[in-house]
Amino acid sequence: MGLVLPTIEAYQVQHLPIVKAYADKIGLVEAINQVVPTEMAIDPGTIVLGMILDTLSGRSPLYRLEEFFTHQDTALLLGKAVPPEAFQDDTVGRVLERLYATGTMKVFTACAVRADRAFGFDKRYVHFDTTSITVYGDYRPPEEAAEQEVPFRITYGYSKDKRPDLKQFVFSTLCVDRAVPLWGKPEDGNASDKTVNNTLLSNIATFLAQHGVAPGAYIYVADAALVTEDNLAALGDTLFITRLPATYSECGRLIAEAVAHNTWEEVGVLAHTQPTKHRAVTIYKVSEGAVTLYGTAYRAVVVHSSTQDRRRQQRLERDMQLSYSAAQAVARQAAQQEYFCRADAETAAAALCARPTAYHLLEGAVEERPLYGRGRPSSRQPRPIKALRYRLNITIQPDTERIRRREAEAGCFVLLTNVPMAGDLAHSARDILTVYKEQHGTEQNYGFLKDPVIVNSLFLKKPARIEALGLVLLLALLIWRLMERAMRRHVDTTSRPLPGWDKKVTERPTAFMMVTKFAGVIVLKLDHDRQLARPLSAVQHHYLTALDVPATCFTLPAG
Repeated sequence: MGLVLPTIEAYQVQHLPIVKAYADKIGLVEAINQVVPTEMAIDPGTIVLGMILDTLSGRSPLYRLEEFFTHQDTALLLGKAVPPEAFQDDTVGRVLERLYATGTMKVFTACAVRADRAFGFDKRYVHFDTTSITVYGDYRPPEEAAEQEVPFRITYGYSKDKRPDLKQFVFSTLCVDRAVPLWGKPEDGNASDKTVNNTLLSNIATFLAQHGVAPGAYIYVADAALVTEDNLAALGDTLFITRLPATYSECGRLIAEAVAHNTWEEVGVLAHTQPTKHRAVTIYKVSEGAVTLYGTAYRAVVVHSSTQDRRRQQRLERDMQLSYSAAQAVARQAAQQEYFCRADAETAAAALCARPTAYHLLEGAVEERPLYGRGRPSSRQPRPIKALRYRLNITIQPDTERIRRREAEAGCFVLLTNVPMAGDLAHSARDILTVYKEQHGTEQNYGFLKDPVIVNSLFLKKPARIEALGLVLLLALLIWRLMERAMRRHVDTTSRPLPGWDKKVTERPTAFMMVTKFAGVIVLKLDHDRQLARPLSAVQHHYLTALDVPATCFTLPAG
């Protein structure tokens, strides 16, 4: 009998064992299985975990799960050996339908509550934002869906992706603790941020109570779409911070007054990212003001940014060019006018100088133009002047003071809030700006959610599946942000930056940075034993320490 050599299997696991470790930290599989009833051979929690792992792998479309797990160590990544065929399209589709039938928000809340218990989120500030997710192809709801209640509609609407030619749906989220999602929901493709805000505001207190947040203990942060008469009324006593739309006349007034009074409070730099050749550092300053909207008085914090809004600056440059062209036309017309007396010419010059232009000043100097009589003058006598005529010599000068003021105004925006200036909940103007700038983290979430390969025919067969897909993406985003949160808290508490890009260190590590550091991790499997193809590097160990994940996650399956 010949010697039988054991089979050695190699798996390129990359960062996925870390994702599994974070799913275990919040008990994701258990939470899903507790609320989603099923008699399927493979529990729905494991199927969802598989979808999350594939989503965060960045290597294959979500609808090729079976193919994906053909090349994976399922015992290591899922906690138990699962055959790849368990992730067939039909099985995944049935799980999505079970998630929808249970209630996607019920499922997500069960996971988010566990995550909150495990990590202790800061829920003082609740950030809201939306984005549009485009659907490629001519989506038509299936016929059987016509008699069913459609959770939301995929249709044409305002596209934040600048693709009005494509159908879409809208995704809204509530986030805490710097972009950690606590709530998310797909909406109709033509739903506006204003109406979504209004609907949410009627339920937000009840929703946050599920996470132990009492009324009045949080501040609602949203973008300018929050500012409508109905939404401000719906807020009631809820504390909020938002941006006053530039379309409101009061916005222009507040900015002009702040620039004119020049009573700024220097804030400095808020971003942790280092400036580059193409991205200058932004320096902020604030000015406190007040405004009344729809009969209610609010605080208005005028913010000036040193890196002016590019679109506003471009508009200012266009307006200045139009102003110069208009001044040239006036100058040409005035220069052709001839006057019979100096007094009339001087009056015209004064009127010209007083004539308003957008960004330029006209100056008209009176010039004499002598008219001579006929005949050759004597060589000994000056040529006799028959009469004098007068014209204007016009110059165009930029109105430097007005341009400076408008440039300053172009770099400004206004924050609207009812957060008090004194008492237990007091926030200074600087605090208001700092909280609002964290809204950027919420907006960054959407780049993660908008991968077009995810939304395909498998998930478009039934409208309910799309909402369930949104749940899976939200859970993946939750884990993504939890990893990022852990790394940044580690840097803050230890004052030890992590290796970033281009052999530089960073105080603001991202989950994507972490992914790149584990790109070449390969696990060798011999029967039930596993070992790394090469030892982990010092950089990888540094990241694992920051993530609070043991190196054994790559070699010891966790059930």
